Amino acid sequence: MNILFFLIPKSDTAYIYSDFSVRQALEKMKHYRYTAIPMIDRDGKYIGTVTEGDFLWALTNKMDKLSDLEHISVLEIKRRVNNRPVNIDANIEDLIDMSLYQNFIPVIDDQEVFIGLVTRKDIIQYLCKKCSFGVNYNSVIERK
Repeated sequence: MNILFFLIPKSDTAYIYSDFSVRQALEKMKHYRYTAIPMIDRDGKYIGTVTEGDFLWALTNKMDKLSDLEHISVLEIKRRVNNRPVNIDANIEDLIDMSLYQNFIPVIDDQEVFIGLVTRKDIIQYLCKKCSFGVNYNSVIERK
């Protein structure tokens, strides 16, 4: 099955740029209530994913006061988790395997430009339908 069926396009996804300060990145994560967020450069290429934990560890090591966040780039944050992206040509089996280890899977094109992501939730819903569980998860957990 083509993964485009699952793709949440970049235009409908929150992400941060690699030249953001830590303060800017944290504000965006707070606004969307994300615990992890994709990071791209200004050319749109996927750099990696930054998590709340990455920020927490960096802040405990680098910061003396909150205003220091203005001067720390998100590229300086050591990332513990490596959310590997998939190419747009990936198949559902690749997504299922990766979703065991990642909350979302970034999707890139042939030039490594970030074009969107696939969530673990969407993959689980697909598998439930495939297994005929018949549970309507959208009525159980309202999608934000």
